[in-house]
Amino acid sequence: EKLLKSSNENDKFASDPIRHPALKLHSSKPCNAEVPDALLTESYITPAELFFIRHHHPVPMIKDIKEFRLKINGEESSIGNKEKIELSMEELAKLPQHEITATIQCSGNRRSGMNDVKKTSGSPWVQGAISTAKWKGPKLIDVLKLLSPYKNNHNSSSSFTQNLINDKNIEHVIFKGIDGMEASIPKYKALSELGDVILATHMNDVPIPAEHGYPLRAIVPGHVGVRNVKWVHSIVLSKEEAKGDWQRGLNYKVLPPGALNASGIDISKLPAMQESSVFSGITHIENNEDNNTIDCHGWAFAGGGRGIARVDISTDNGKTWCVSEVNQGHQQKLGQEWAWVFWEANDIPAKASNESNKDGEKEIMVISRAVDKAYNYQPENANYIWNMRGLGNNSWYRRTIPIEP
Repeated sequence: EKLLKSSNENDKFASDPIRHPALKLHSSKPCNAEVPDALLTESYITPAELFFIRHHHPVPMIKDIKEFRLKINGEESSIGNKEKIELSMEELAKLPQHEITATIQCSGNRRSGMNDVKKTSGSPWVQGAISTAKWKGPKLIDVLKLLSPYKNNHNSSSSFTQNLINDKNIEHVIFKGIDGMEASIPKYKALSELGDVILATHMNDVPIPAEHGYPLRAIVPGHVGVRNVKWVHSIVLSKEEAKGDWQRGLNYKVLPPGALNASGIDISKLPAMQESSVFSGITHIENNEDNNTIDCHGWAFAGGGRGIARVDISTDNGKTWCVSEVNQGHQQKLGQEWAWVFWEANDIPAKASNESNKDGEKEIMVISRAVDKAYNYQPENANYIWNMRGLGNNSWYRRTIPIEP
């Protein structure tokens, strides 16, 4: 609290940043805002001011960055009996810096589609609770190695990592934010040299804005948005996962489709969401002059670094499919495909439905279906995956366009 700038006691959100007017606001206190369809795929790297916003609390404003310290707690383990260290931003900057391009998506993205089946709880995101940025900072594993009694002996760093992996007293790495939010990830992700978990100090080549986690944000590529904790001030190596609603509560756990509440369900036995599934969306459709073909483009993303194998397009409700062309994001490293791809499909045969919409217009429905490199397909509709929290809606994306008579 000593690090934070004082705020209006009557309004804890009074010091929040001014948001870009183009963002679609779902709530302002705390702020939850998504990127509108028209802007979502305008740039492969999302400008910081247009990056989607998902907050649980007011945005912390650091008073003096020189006073900031990242606290790391080794807990009870073989690495040093509750060894603790504190690092300044200057010390973090001296570590090897790693840059990745990674997509972050809110677990509730496309919740509005589930609401079409049955009402859920939470912000009615359309498809814009997803964005991509360049992130830069030290790897988490390099920071954790500073706990080692052999931290000055580079030859022993691999053995230190192996000790952590074998340590039964460590199963999770917990990130705690200045705002009071905390979440954790499994150690297999945290300790993987190829997992690319970083403590980002920069976003799109400049220091991370306060809105998105200044001065330090955990970037856990391939995992759902809530694991990418903003405003990190403490890291704990732990036998147990983080406490609180964001990890152990219902907020980020998926109940069976028939469950309208958690009555009779042991929430502790349900896993918290970690890796993302496979998703796609359509941002633009153009009806060609002949009224018989359309051009369209959009995005697709798969969690876990799996990458996108292809994106299929249908204009006859899934009876037949055309394969789109992926034109951006297709040259990522195999197994480390942390970012979305952009796709386009041109001159796709299209026929209007027999029924008219509420305005009396004939429409063409366009569907996108992504397939990741593990050959996971998006399910046909949200009925199969509906859950009361409206999480993980990765059903086929449907969008309509009216046609001229």
